[in-house]
Amino acid sequence: MGYKIGKMEERHSMKHARMTLDKAFQIGPIDPRIYGSFLEHMGRAIYEGIYEPGHPAADEQGFRTDVIRLVRDLGVPIVRYPGGNFVSGFQWEDSVGSHRPQRLDLAWFATEPNAVGLHEFCDWCEKAQTAPMYCVNLGTRGPEQARDVVEYANHPSGSKFSDMRIANGKKEPLNIKLWCLGNEMDGPWQMGSKTAQEYARIANESAKMMKWVDPSIELVACGSSGFEMPTFGSWEWTVLDECYDNIDYISLHRYYGNPTGKTSDFLARTMDMDAFIRSVIALCDAVKGKKHAKKSIHLSFDEWNIIYHTGDQEAYLRSMRWGQAVHRAEDVYNFEDALLTGSILITLLRNADRVKIACLAQLVNVIAPIMTRGGGGCWAQTTYYPFMHASRYGRGAALRAAVDSPVYDCVDYEGVPFIDATATLADDGSVTVFCVNRSTTEPFALDVDLHGFGALRIGEHILLHNDDAKAVNTESAPYTIVPTPGPGGCIDGEKATLHIPALSWNVIRFVR
Repeated sequence: MGYKIGKMEERHSMKHARMTLDKAFQIGPIDPRIYGSFLEHMGRAIYEGIYEPGHPAADEQGFRTDVIRLVRDLGVPIVRYPGGNFVSGFQWEDSVGSHRPQRLDLAWFATEPNAVGLHEFCDWCEKAQTAPMYCVNLGTRGPEQARDVVEYANHPSGSKFSDMRIANGKKEPLNIKLWCLGNEMDGPWQMGSKTAQEYARIANESAKMMKWVDPSIELVACGSSGFEMPTFGSWEWTVLDECYDNIDYISLHRYYGNPTGKTSDFLARTMDMDAFIRSVIALCDAVKGKKHAKKSIHLSFDEWNIIYHTGDQEAYLRSMRWGQAVHRAEDVYNFEDALLTGSILITLLRNADRVKIACLAQLVNVIAPIMTRGGGGCWAQTTYYPFMHASRYGRGAALRAAVDSPVYDCVDYEGVPFIDATATLADDGSVTVFCVNRSTTEPFALDVDLHGFGALRIGEHILLHNDDAKAVNTESAPYTIVPTPGPGGCIDGEKATLHIPALSWNVIRFVR
């Protein structure tokens, strides 16, 4: 497939940015789990999200097959579950077996029917071609219950909880390999919130016992709930100092809004994300040095997203207290949200040597790329597409891309590059460039130097673009923002020039 920039004079009049790539300069292998997501018992994520018995598209277990299709296409390798804030009041035993009590959920002031539990979620994961990332309750419960649920899920047979699993219909172990040690435990909104030392001790004892039951599992300890928390930094230090030998990852959570309403300010938010990641890496490595440790603690960015469209819902939510499947945090994402999503994914790839897990929070209905209507349709929001592209093509090795771009200043940051870009090298030798043009008015010519990759051609340019930054997809108009073929460019040996439209997400694939 051939692509042309257009007339030579247009090419020369265009602003230029430069990207230099070299096959020998790699950040490291990309862990596919950076394309994870999250389902919490919150709002309509579970009920009327993935699960809706009686829906025309529901299967024999009540799972919506239209949602499963979109999840499969998204290519999500792991899904964090069952929370989130919800997990800190969750009793896992309520979600297995035939006796499923209803519980008041104090996280979201809802009534939890426990119709979808551990077995059902694992079944759904299999159908959706993903794997569970299971979170244990370290808010109102502790090491004993954490140990018990690992035994229930992963021990073959011959013990109290493994035999309980078998009696509940699962002869073979569920084989859950990735576990979270609680959720946002420094947050005052959290049930059973703790000081750093309180959490560190309970997390370490839980980690020890869980790995004694199954040494093959990996564990994620809670970092601070956010970069802006007064506990940030000292919390990570305390937790890492206590738990270092028994954990594998520490978590980061970050959400972004658009307080100024300006696209240029909003699209610069990944400057914050990169600083956040680098700060946590520094803390991990400082503790590593203090302990003279050989292993490195990696990062699990297991909650990230954009949230601001439905911020003022309190009156409605008070009126729905103790309801089920309440419409909560159902942000309708616009085109500029899709662009920031693309830049977030680029940031994760640039830090692929240390960020090994990441979860878009959440997957269905609740601040999600996939939306449903109860009894009705299912559609992809604008943010669905950059995530799908990154998950599909951002595999293999992350390349150390040197990008030279004109910059701009905004309300929170100086020197923001107009062109935000990175690249990956696949096992088959193909190179994929991911690029966001933050300029609202100016297209760019991106000059790409490709050193050491051999003979390549431009195989595909996928473009997400709309002149209206506030345009959205809805059930009645689901294809307002969808990928289209991009204008491409030209390549001569190791030199390529790509046409990058203003305000756009671009995926350019160099193939043999």
